[in-house]
Amino acid sequence: MSTVSAPGKRRAPIRPARVLLHVFLAGTALAWLAPLLWAVFSALRPYSETSAKGYVSWPDTLSLDNFTNAFRQSDMLHYFGNTLVIAIPAVLLTLFLSSCVAFYVSRFDFRLNLALLLVFTAGNLLPQQVIITPLYRLYLLTDLPGITASGKLYDSALGLVLIHVAFQSGFCAFVLSNYMRSLPHELTEAALVDGASVWRLYWQITLPLCKPAMAALATLLSIWIYNDFFWALVLISTGENMPVTSALNNLSGQYFTDPNLVAAGSLLTAIPTLVVYFALQRQFVSGLTLGSNKG
Repeated sequence: MSTVSAPGKRRAPIRPARVLLHVFLAGTALAWLAPLLWAVFSALRPYSETSAKGYVSWPDTLSLDNFTNAFRQSDMLHYFGNTLVIAIPAVLLTLFLSSCVAFYVSRFDFRLNLALLLVFTAGNLLPQQVIITPLYRLYLLTDLPGITASGKLYDSALGLVLIHVAFQSGFCAFVLSNYMRSLPHELTEAALVDGASVWRLYWQITLPLCKPAMAALATLLSIWIYNDFFWALVLISTGENMPVTSALNNLSGQYFTDPNLVAAGSLLTAIPTLVVYFALQRQFVSGLTLGSNKG
């Protein structure tokens, strides 16, 4: 019994433009990964070998000693705790306040609806360096006896939480308002007819439907706030109150700095952001385009 094989599908011809595109994308990916791979290579080598043979040389010894020394010398566990004290309240407060603003401007119609949203969004267009001098003086003049260890808003975790909430709320309000506008208005009208209060309409009806948007923004905010270096450097003066990104200063000596040790410390500080990204990768990727097709 003979069988006739079905003819296979013809493969699309390989076009030169497609080959060039893949070569360009591969080269771009390698260019982005090159500094990271070089930092890993440097962190695994002792500085004595690097200084003797140069950075562009074949290694004789590869070990994790730099990572161990960087973790101990910088007291990184303590600074990780400082970062959590700043990042967790900042993320929760930003999501709560921005969702309240987004709910108000997207589910209710009034004359200043668009203007209010523009005010929040415009705050993201202002460079941080522009307001640093008046903000620094304001923090020094704000007394908080019994609330912060320093007795002022300056040099406190509360001050960093507030500045992160202020600068990140505009973006979150803009994204959430676009997302909430895509929700059916029949849900709001039916709840109002049934006698639901505004708070119940926000907390029990609208907010549960925004879980995908909230999860994506929480991922983005966690990474942005964790990686902040500018505000911590300006608004914190006590070394023990610094977040982990600023704790790398402890690895720098007065007359000599081991660059291999600093590279190891930098890689250690990047681990939590990688964990957050890989754990919430789906929400992170969706957050890149969140709100682009809403409204």
